[in-house]
Amino acid sequence: MKTLGFIFKSAPHMVNAGREGTDAILATAAYCEQIKVFFLADGVTQSLSGQQTSGIYSRDYSHSFKLFDLYDIEEIYFCELSLKERGLTVADCLIEGDAVSPQVIRQQLADCDQIMVF
Repeated sequence: MKTLGFIFKSAPHMVNAGREGTDAILATAAYCEQIKVFFLADGVTQSLSGQQTSGIYSRDYSHSFKLFDLYDIEEIYFCELSLKERGLTVADCLIEGDAVSPQVIRQQLADCDQIMVF
């Protein structure tokens, strides 16, 4: 079975990429068991808890990340360097994942047969 990697690298609510990415992951999870999710650069802010979207008239899709557990999506990686640069930790996020070095992320991405970037 193929391993699919999903990379979030943009900040939430700036473009539709975050919402589209979560929708793609949840749709794919119905057919594929091998999914890895990566949060890099500004993408580490995608799953932050406490997002306030009413002032920007955007739908808060961040709670969709909590569905990953229901779909058995367990391989979730946050770039520890990106978190540190933004003064964040994994504890600030809605979902559990591993804070790993860029080298580990490269190794995990190399194991993916297909990669989608959002």
